[in-house]
Amino acid sequence: MRIIDLRGKTLTRAEMLAAMPRAEMGTDEATELVQPILDNVKRNGAKALREYAERFDHVVPKKLRVPADVMDAAVAQLDPEVRAAIEESIRRARAVAQNQVPEDFHTDLAEGARVSERWIPVQRVGLYVPGGKAVYPSSVIMNAVPAQAAGVESLAIATPPNRNDPDGWPNKTILATCAMLGVDEVYAVGGAQAIAMFAYGATDVDDPTNPVLCEPVDKITGPGNIFVATAKRLVSGIVGIDAVAGPTEIAIIADKDANPEFVAADLIGQAEHDELAGSVLITDSPELADAVQASLLKRVPRTEHAERVETSLRGQQSGIILTDSVDQSIDAANAYAAEHLEVQTADPDAVIARIRNAGAIFRGPYSPVPLGDYMSGSNHVLPTSGTARFAAGLGVHTFMKPVEVIEYDEQGLKELASRVNAFAVSEDLPAHGESVLTRFVADPYDKETLTSQEEEAGLR
Repeated sequence: MRIIDLRGKTLTRAEMLAAMPRAEMGTDEATELVQPILDNVKRNGAKALREYAERFDHVVPKKLRVPADVMDAAVAQLDPEVRAAIEESIRRARAVAQNQVPEDFHTDLAEGARVSERWIPVQRVGLYVPGGKAVYPSSVIMNAVPAQAAGVESLAIATPPNRNDPDGWPNKTILATCAMLGVDEVYAVGGAQAIAMFAYGATDVDDPTNPVLCEPVDKITGPGNIFVATAKRLVSGIVGIDAVAGPTEIAIIADKDANPEFVAADLIGQAEHDELAGSVLITDSPELADAVQASLLKRVPRTEHAERVETSLRGQQSGIILTDSVDQSIDAANAYAAEHLEVQTADPDAVIARIRNAGAIFRGPYSPVPLGDYMSGSNHVLPTSGTARFAAGLGVHTFMKPVEVIEYDEQGLKELASRVNAFAVSEDLPAHGESVLTRFVADPYDKETLTSQEEEAGLR
């Protein structure tokens, strides 16, 4: 891994941000490829979806919507140990999600003056579950469980068809996980075309008995490759999205007390996702950095996806950041704003207390990121590419909207009427004030007598 040496440097905020390792994303090229896909699906619905399945997935599923009996069969065929792991993951995720549900509240500002806030679930959500280099039943859980806890009425899941299945059905473990969660609207559709289907809906002229294949959704969530991320960005505003995700990443703050074997294994674990995955060690100990490099040399050739891991670790998005102190390590971590941040230091609580920017924080040597990927109860859909500086991970709040209810009676409004009018006039919006005054005076448009009218009405 390359070395980024910050020792002996006093960096401005801009210089610190620029020093952080990042992957380069070819978003302009992706937009040119994705926009025609969105347009085609919008115009041609299921016909376009089948065309793209054949072109990109090299298989056309027997049906675009996976039948219930296929999902039930997937559950029946599930390995008992895998089923037990999925059930435990669901149980823990649901326990956390249920505690995340926000409570409605109200504030009484004066007699007859109340503002309340209601949390309302999004009505219909499309959840994307990627395929590609790995299979992600865990993403089904991370998306569906908080949506269900939020009270979303209608959930649809899209995941790519499997070219190795004779009927083109998606991965059986993904289908089984959907069924175990009670999600029965599942589509064998992947990539940007799945995002288009969710955003615009899709009809199927080849199925006269069921011409509406998929109704449009209100919000789309879930990770994906650059084409999925670009499609989500392009339809944002037509529908809501959780985020435009970049490649996955880990940063580890470690000091001389950290176990270099643990650190190396965790860097490799994240690099396994993708050649563009970012693995970053931030340390004030050159000795630890050397020990981690030595461990990587031994471990990388022995892991199954060694070539992918090596490409990731050698990439410009990965590296070892050397600092003068734990204080500077914290500054670097806040600038990097990692999707996953591990803290392996002698006093992790003191470090964590000063972390402002991270998608999720993993405390101590026995809280590795893969725990969060599968079974910690936390959510693994997290902000990437430094967006943790202003964004949060997916949770129940992702699927809910706070809506204020304003409730003033006559007396409550009367006490503020003149002040509202004065404010409105100052903004050159007199009709705003007239709207309020109409409720108390005979002629709010007669400016010469308005003051006396307000006095007679008891507004002044």
